[in-house]
Amino acid sequence: MENKSYEKVEIILNEKISEGIYKMDVKGEFKAKVGQFYMVKCFEDGTMLPRPISICDMEDNKLTFLYAVVGKGTKIMSEKKVGDNIEILGPLGNGFPIDEFKGKKVALVAGGIGIAPMLYLAKKLEADVDLYAGFRDEIYLTNEMCEYINEGYVSTNTGKHGHKGFVTEILDLDKYDTVLCCGPEVMMKRVVEMCKEKQVKVYVSMEKHMACVVGACLVCTC
Repeated sequence: MENKSYEKVEIILNEKISEGIYKMDVKGEFKAKVGQFYMVKCFEDGTMLPRPISICDMEDNKLTFLYAVVGKGTKIMSEKKVGDNIEILGPLGNGFPIDEFKGKKVALVAGGIGIAPMLYLAKKLEADVDLYAGFRDEIYLTNEMCEYINEGYVSTNTGKHGHKGFVTEILDLDKYDTVLCCGPEVMMKRVVEMCKEKQVKVYVSMEKHMACVVGACLVCTC
């Protein structure tokens, strides 16, 4: 990995968009591949590890993160104000090889906060794209994606929106050449199994909590 270091960036937006889900915009100059992520450090407590947060959207002078508040670190992140600074390291990860998908029929399959990287992905794909998104109860980010996809299919565990059940229950693989997937590991495992049965090419976005980001501490191993 090329030498990288943390840089301070200014928060220009940090808002709650759904229960426990926040959108943060930071200002700066950014270049990254679709599907990559940044390590985010926003704690005064030096004993806390940075958090890997995927790129939700990116423009020349703005980077957008979508994140779920699940513990102490992301709770602190959600309390940051406009004008505050955070430190970021990246871009990191392999990203999706989007040039391979030109002209193809592609399904984006997301579970919960796994929808975060799908917005920037949908924007950049030169393909025929549908979205399958599964949530527990409330839905988010789907409206922002409408102009970049052909069809959108939603499921919720509670049945409040769309199909009641799992997103894999409404995924019709017969219509697609490729599947790009991000979400809980149990969901991605099922999607991979389904794609193997139908012989459909599938890419999954994996993540782990990590410390060094260079493979030395081994906690990133999936």
